[in-house]
Amino acid sequence: MNEARVTSRQKKAISLLLADDDPIARAGIRALLTKATDIKIVGEAREGFEAQQMVGKLRPTVLLLDLKMPGLAPAELEKWVRENYPEIITLVLTSHDRDAYLAGMMEAGAAGYMSKSESAERLIGAIRRAAQGEILFDVEQFARARHWRETVSEKLASLTERERQVLKLIAEGMDNKAIAQSLKITSKTAAFHVTNILEKLGLDSRQKAVAWILAHLSDDLEKLSG
Repeated sequence: MNEARVTSRQKKAISLLLADDDPIARAGIRALLTKATDIKIVGEAREGFEAQQMVGKLRPTVLLLDLKMPGLAPAELEKWVRENYPEIITLVLTSHDRDAYLAGMMEAGAAGYMSKSESAERLIGAIRRAAQGEILFDVEQFARARHWRETVSEKLASLTERERQVLKLIAEGMDNKAIAQSLKITSKTAAFHVTNILEKLGLDSRQKAVAWILAHLSDDLEKLSG
């Protein structure tokens, strides 16, 4: 059966709010969704706070959310949606398929996480299924999120706020003296924090700490801001 056809179970039109800061991406998604007469785009948001306002005003069935936008962070937006409008379903549509984002959006309450490379048929089918209450994460995605929590998230959570600040400065290439100057602490205290960080991360050198950061948080260093 063609995914673009309206199923017998899906009779009511699905209102959709599209949140993406890239006008070209929005135009492409809009064009894909014209294949489905039962899906109506009721608004387009270009950043997080605008999306938050439009969710409250439009009350869409589905929020189709990109992950890299200015303003309110997508995970925070999704937590707010769950608290205030739990009936609204959030689907992530992104080109940033990183385990950190997947786990974060899963924990925030999204119903699915899809790539922008998906075909029109698969995207339309996913929107319809989500609108009917289906959770769209697959076994591989659940495994990836679990692995992220066990290998990265729990280790980050074990760090104190000061240790997270120091780790961020290590990622920026600072030595102990520069870290001490930046945080207005002594070099001895900076070295003490570095030692504790390496122990908690299960690493034996600051070079390996930098490699760990690049592997897991290379484009998401705000997670180290405390």
